Amino acid sequence: MQDDLKLEAYHYHLPEKNIAQFPSEKRDHSRLLVFNRTTGLIDHLHFHQIVRLFNPGDLLVLNDTRVFPARLYGRKESGGKAEVFLLGYPAAVPPGQSDSARVRFSGEALIKSSRPPAQGSTIHLDDQNFCVMLEDRARGRWLIELVLDTASSLDSLLDRRGEVPLPPYIKRDAGGWDRDRQRYQTVYAKQTGAVAAPTAGLHFTTELMETLWKGGVGTVPVTLHVGYGTFAPVQERDISKHRIHSEYIEISESTAELVNRTKEEGGKIWAVGTTTVRALEYSVDHSRRLNPVKDWCDLYITPGFEFQVVDNLITNFHLPASSLLFLVSALCGRETLLDCYREAIAADYRFYSYGDAMAIID
Repeated sequence: MQDDLKLEAYHYHLPEKNIAQFPSEKRDHSRLLVFNRTTGLIDHLHFHQIVRLFNPGDLLVLNDTRVFPARLYGRKESGGKAEVFLLGYPAAVPPGQSDSARVRFSGEALIKSSRPPAQGSTIHLDDQNFCVMLEDRARGRWLIELVLDTASSLDSLLDRRGEVPLPPYIKRDAGGWDRDRQRYQTVYAKQTGAVAAPTAGLHFTTELMETLWKGGVGTVPVTLHVGYGTFAPVQERDISKHRIHSEYIEISESTAELVNRTKEEGGKIWAVGTTTVRALEYSVDHSRRLNPVKDWCDLYITPGFEFQVVDNLITNFHLPASSLLFLVSALCGRETLLDCYREAIAADYRFYSYGDAMAIID
């Protein structure tokens, strides 16, 4: 088996102090490691200086998914505490004939409690709202139905009772820092449906985007609703045998048209984050043209993948042996990427969701 397919080849040592627990004081003042694939050189900037890397006619592609407060807490009928982690934004259920006084939503959730719930049991979220366990889907996953009082919309319930679903490597209570709801969200977030932020976009400010626009750089959105599977560890020693999770994507006709026109006119396509890369590369056809799409994306990118759309990538620093690390390695090479990571660690960069950024440019 070649090294690029071995899971152990993607391990690196990261001191715990380099795992960011809070974002930088200002979004665009995080650090930026720039790797130039043409020259092989590394440069160190601050994120607001990224404007110097663009040329007029380049196109910035952003994932406009919006994180919702997906973690809820309640009590079982026995009185025991339970956590309900919604794995996607629940879908409305048509009103029934026997309970017209309530509104219902269904979806999948991870349930955590001292003892596993029974099928048909309920978890009370407050005095008026509860969820019903409909189907056990193993390993803590359940199909549930949220039953809400008519006075409570789903959004208002989540706003009142929900908690920002911070990644497990952030070792603090999300309720302990009031700004998480604002900072664990991109400034251009629009389409509600993610349980994790597309974190490369957290560094952008509206002012920085306006500066790029004034410099002749276009921006277009795609949507990929980041799911809980983004945190799922890879178990296969041969990474080619891993099966990646599916996530819902949308690319509009106007976005596809502008991406195609930019490629034809010689501009660079800049993808903000690995989620944007997956959405774009999933939706390209055999003639290397991007198509509008509404679909579930299960594209798994590892070294050897031939990129059809993306020229440059803005991304954060990723966990060892993760599918996100494989994707970035496919763009610049595994050994090169790990060399960049070692330099970032030596320079005391901050890693993961609230950490610093990296740009891979051609």
